[in-house]
Amino acid sequence: MKLAAMARVYGRRRSQALFSPHEVRVESREAIPRLAAWLEERFGVTFLRQTTVRFAAPPRLETSRGPIEAEAVVVCPGDDFTALHAERLQQYGLTRCKLQMMRVRPESIDAGSPAVMSDLGMIRYLGYSELSAAAPLRARLEAEQPAHIGAGVHLIAVRSGDGTLVVGDSHDYAATPDPFAPTVVEDLILDEFAHVFAGPPPEVVERWTGTYASAADRLMLVDRPSDSLRIVVITSGTGASTSFAIAEEVIGELFG
Repeated sequence: MKLAAMARVYGRRRSQALFSPHEVRVESREAIPRLAAWLEERFGVTFLRQTTVRFAAPPRLETSRGPIEAEAVVVCPGDDFTALHAERLQQYGLTRCKLQMMRVRPESIDAGSPAVMSDLGMIRYLGYSELSAAAPLRARLEAEQPAHIGAGVHLIAVRSGDGTLVVGDSHDYAATPDPFAPTVVEDLILDEFAHVFAGPPPEVVERWTGTYASAADRLMLVDRPSDSLRIVVITSGTGASTSFAIAEEVIGELFG
């Protein structure tokens, strides 16, 4: 990924604008239902919503709507580690990560603005944090922003089509995260926002929390109980970016 320089310095640190000609921004809440509708119309894919799968072992699935015959099965449980194949998932030492995000409406922002990430992200993402230069940066940030690092806060701000910014996020790890979104964590995210963007504090128009599967030693896993069954879990916060490529590899392996 190329880094497009954003040279303006705000107080103690400098921000970075990330640029890649190979990536696009997608509004997940719009894209996912539209993608499902396209798959139904174009390829006749059947989606069984409000349906529980109770047992999955090809060539048979047992569901709350009755049995389904299947040549091959891919189980994608997200952060549910007990409903299906719990004994297989247990070996990976999985936990959950809760995050807080928000949508803000700044007074003004360049319509062509790139995705912006602050230097707290440089010590979190492995592509940067494993570089030798990350060690002195981490030491400085731990001295200057221990509360941010303690809450797993770093800043990524991405512009939506309506001019608002999706801003996040935090990281709280637990087997059963609580459902609450502490304002102190939101304040830390907005504090980081203020050090990167000039102007008054933005209006917060939406807030939400999310959870995803996490593992200390891997970014994703593919478990193979049999030749026709795969269990796939993305064990990091990269699902929206990597899931299609992982799906292509898994399906390619199953069907050659």
